Amino acid sequence: MGKTSIAARLFWLSAIGLVLALGATGLLMSELYSRGLERTLSESLDFQLTTLVLRVLEAGDTTPQSVAAPDPRFSRPNSGFYWQITSGDGTVLNLSQSAVGVVLPRLDRAFDATNTRSGNALDAGGIWLRIHERRIILPDIGTIDIAVTANWEELASEVAAFRQQSLTVLAVVGLLLASLSAALARVGLAPINRLRRAIENIRGGAAPEIEGEFPRELAPLAEEVNELLRSNAQIVERARNQVGNLAHGLKTPLAVLRNEARGQKSEIEKTVLAQTETMSGLVTAYLDRAQLSARSAIVGQKTDVGPVLTRLGNVMATLHRERNIALDVPDAGILWFRGDAGDLEEMAGNLIDNACKWARADVTVSARLAPGGEKLTIEIEDDGPGLDGAAADKATRRGVRLDEKAPGSGLGLGIVKELVAIYGGSLDLGRAGPGGLRATLTLPAARIMPR
Repeated sequence: MGKTSIAARLFWLSAIGLVLALGATGLLMSELYSRGLERTLSESLDFQLTTLVLRVLEAGDTTPQSVAAPDPRFSRPNSGFYWQITSGDGTVLNLSQSAVGVVLPRLDRAFDATNTRSGNALDAGGIWLRIHERRIILPDIGTIDIAVTANWEELASEVAAFRQQSLTVLAVVGLLLASLSAALARVGLAPINRLRRAIENIRGGAAPEIEGEFPRELAPLAEEVNELLRSNAQIVERARNQVGNLAHGLKTPLAVLRNEARGQKSEIEKTVLAQTETMSGLVTAYLDRAQLSARSAIVGQKTDVGPVLTRLGNVMATLHRERNIALDVPDAGILWFRGDAGDLEEMAGNLIDNACKWARADVTVSARLAPGGEKLTIEIEDDGPGLDGAAADKATRRGVRLDEKAPGSGLGLGIVKELVAIYGGSLDLGRAGPGGLRATLTLPAARIMPR
């Protein structure tokens, strides 16, 4: 069923079950009704046939022309309700008023042990008749066949009308039951939807944990999620402390070694100085990476993008007074980044600082929500010399500097790229409109969920 909701699954399963059950019920009721009508009709014909036989026997050896059936339906012409008395050679001795001018069909089956037979046959007018027939023998007249018929198509039309009416009623009942099932599913699954919205609020940064009361079935799940969030926060806090302790524990001995080796002329001092510099760089790189991972592991953080970019623009305008920094950023509370404010400042600050260093005069910073609302994009453009494809890829490597004369350590873009990867975003470097560099930063957006 893919991503179909539980409520939709319950509705469709119950709807299919109702259609099958009510359809089978309608057909079963129609069949029972048809059998009941057939049985009633057969009993009525047997009664009429027995009445005629008794009246013929009461007449004795006289002619059966005086015999008549009491049912008024046998008086209505072409009604399908006929009776007829014939001799063994097929001569009609008597018949009902309704059978005048009608040639009754004969059954081709043999009489049974009680000298009776029954079945359906088509008359000359194309109407199906139900025929019950009995054979008796009179001493002076001989063999006599007495037949009684009924309009079988009337019974079939009554069954069809009943089937249509019953299916219509069952369809209305099915719609009512389906509506009730949909309402029950919606009401019954409302706590699950509340739990989903609460988790989305946590993921979007609108709430630190799941709040509110839930039914007994969901309360343990909500509590486990909250406990997991608390445990995650504790783990991250311990990781931060351990990273800080490790940084302090390693950097101090390395600084002592560098100071002792600096200024010495022997080869061993030079080797020690070079290796400690390498070790210091590696320690810094991996500790930075550990700190970044620890910060981004905290669930539920969100940062207002507009004030952060405005503050960075003002700082860069002070540091690079000869540059014109144009800001096209949303107001506070409109665009939110799903992550730590320090990480956003680290990424956007490095990119804006690089743009200011290489720009001739103008730097443009803009931010907007990407289509779909799941991502936000921050674009920093400058009118500097720009980079080609190979140089742009090389520039994002940690420690690589394209121009050794420019100030900096070469770690900025590398840190930005690692932070972007941690948050599941992307960093694209391309040509800007003025001919310089355009850095496009794509990051997860935090959705402000309604409470």
